[in-house]
Amino acid sequence: MTKSPSKSAPFPTKAEILSFIGESPRPAGLREIARAFGLGRDQKMALKAMMRELKADGLIPGGRRRANTGALLPRVTVVEVTGTDHDGEVLARPVSWERDGPPPTVFMAPEKRGRPALGPGDRVLARMTPRAGGVYEGRTIRRLPDAPSTVLGVFDVVSGEGRLRPTTRGKKSEYVIARDDAGSAKPGELVQAEVLPGRKLGLRRARIVERLGKGDHPRAVSLIAIHDHGLPLAFDAGALDLAAAAGPAILGQREDLRDLALVTIDGADARDFDDAVWARPDDDGDNPGGWHLIIAIADVAWYVRPGDALDQAAFERGNSAYFPDRVVPMLPEALSNGWCSLKPDEDRPCLAAHLWIDAEGRLKRHRFCRGLMRSQARLTYEDVQAAADGAPDAATAPLAKDVIAPLYGAYEALAKARRERGVLEIDLPERRIVLDDAGAVVAIKTEDRLDSHKLIEEFMIAANVAAAETLEAARAPTLYRIHDEPSREKLGGLRAVLSTFGLKLDRGQAVRPELFNRILAKVAGTPHERVVNEVILRAQVPAQYGPDNIGHFGLSLIRYCHFTSPIRRYSDLVVHRALIRAGGLGEGEAEGDPRDLTQAGEHLSMTERRAAAAEWDTIDRFTAVYLAERVGHVFAGRVTGVTRFGLFVTLDETGGDGLIPMRSLPDDFYVHDAARHELRGRRGGRRFRLGAEVQVRLAEADPVTGGLIVELVEADSAARPRRTKRKARKDK
Repeated sequence: MTKSPSKSAPFPTKAEILSFIGESPRPAGLREIARAFGLGRDQKMALKAMMRELKADGLIPGGRRRANTGALLPRVTVVEVTGTDHDGEVLARPVSWERDGPPPTVFMAPEKRGRPALGPGDRVLARMTPRAGGVYEGRTIRRLPDAPSTVLGVFDVVSGEGRLRPTTRGKKSEYVIARDDAGSAKPGELVQAEVLPGRKLGLRRARIVERLGKGDHPRAVSLIAIHDHGLPLAFDAGALDLAAAAGPAILGQREDLRDLALVTIDGADARDFDDAVWARPDDDGDNPGGWHLIIAIADVAWYVRPGDALDQAAFERGNSAYFPDRVVPMLPEALSNGWCSLKPDEDRPCLAAHLWIDAEGRLKRHRFCRGLMRSQARLTYEDVQAAADGAPDAATAPLAKDVIAPLYGAYEALAKARRERGVLEIDLPERRIVLDDAGAVVAIKTEDRLDSHKLIEEFMIAANVAAAETLEAARAPTLYRIHDEPSREKLGGLRAVLSTFGLKLDRGQAVRPELFNRILAKVAGTPHERVVNEVILRAQVPAQYGPDNIGHFGLSLIRYCHFTSPIRRYSDLVVHRALIRAGGLGEGEAEGDPRDLTQAGEHLSMTERRAAAAEWDTIDRFTAVYLAERVGHVFAGRVTGVTRFGLFVTLDETGGDGLIPMRSLPDDFYVHDAARHELRGRRGGRRFRLGAEVQVRLAEADPVTGGLIVELVEADSAARPRRTKRKARKDK
């Protein structure tokens, strides 16, 4: 207990001491605290005792004299696991947090041998240890009985007893399924189960509530991710009825665009077409070298009215999710692939942006209209690029001169404006899963980045900017697409990572995309190009939706919103309705949305992250399916993550991410140096660093979880042992 202080000066409370430490511009120790509160010599022993109590409570970390408040978590606290970071580290947050600002980040230490790994939603009583950078390391004292209510897994029978193996990566613990709780499920089936009150000892029990088909069927891969992430699958009857009752729109007061050579340009496997483009040289003599563009977007607002069943279903989904073998659409197929899809040679209602740009790609003026259009052709990126390169096929040859060539002319102008703005140019290859008719993986390819892709991207960006400018000028509430600059903490971590590659991120300058672009230019074409692109991407703040415009850092734009994909993004439907209201372009279909825009932005940002996570997980699982038959093969790769429990390696051939567990590294005790992003052998001095080239043997590929386990075969010089000074003297 703290001794009673003398009465020579009012003795501070713990709260007053913590407040002083927190507000001090420099580290505050016993001497500084005593001087600040005017404490006498006889009070310093009591102050020392109080400081020991604060350290024991975890409110200040231990140290030689100086205190540092850190994030002020208790030494023992209850935390909830929230997921993993890119390197596979388990993240958690305190269940109770009453201070202003976000809680500190907690990295959970790996569980002891024999204990199941922690997964999202698990609650544990943990011992907290403060680490550098204001983060904490948590070690499980005991798990708390707060398990998920349902679990997705593969049903099996082991020694006559039903078992459920969860599909979520990191969930190692199985569930027992009693015979009466298995229903008619058969071994190998993918099932949804309800978790039952568990035993104090042994595995928990669960009851199967839904059978989802064979767990090893290729179509089960995306189904696992859809259920894991809670994506809504079925539309209710009201939404389906409204979609089925939809029909063609009449010209009425719409602008007739049917004689214009508008075309859609999408991927070969695209299932819906919500944007069409057109370009011609501007005939205004005051705009030499300028262009007139039209970006026509499906008029989803004509079919989906605020507050109806379709609208509610679309908002719940937030966006469509795309998988190699299926789509989970935001709108029923009768609309997404029907009346809202800009199919060739069919009349479709649209909301069109007329843009006029100068020869440097700068937007001079713009206007929006409701129109009726008829797409002249459904083109693919590859076909359009071939035509632009002088090798048109039968479909693109009639369009090459009068349709495709003007599009590329306008694109060249827009590309100049992009370069002038200094857009963040992160270049990472995207994996594409190629399936056969039976749904089996036949190849994993890297998507080529063609000028035709960039053309459509720049046309869409220009239209989105015009929409944001129009709504801002009209002072019309809407959802902006906002992207903040990286935080100081993120930049500090990025500088540390880049320094390991001999790269420097300047301090003291205004943070702009061009700072990152200079670094990316230095590593272009080098072995470290991909890793540096990845770490710079990780340092960025995720883009999101909100009604308060803060600009878009990555695109170097003052104002930006999403306008061009209302079939698959509800945010774009919000913008369409705002444009219709602001321009007086409609009536009932543009009534004000009763939802709070701040809450709507938060929800749509969440659904976007949810869909992206499900898509990434599916790619990982399909990759594991593809590699399952190649267990034992050796692959080239590169270390892309260094953690306390091993190394993450990205395989060059497929882009799959495999884990080298710490236990499988060459015999030594390895120390994790977070600042240098390396594992270092304490005895032999062998180092494994971020970006190191390695050869690995595939030891395990789990299609259910998408996890890959690999073993080190050989590494580059960055991972070879260094001679110690003692050894070097002997050799002399």
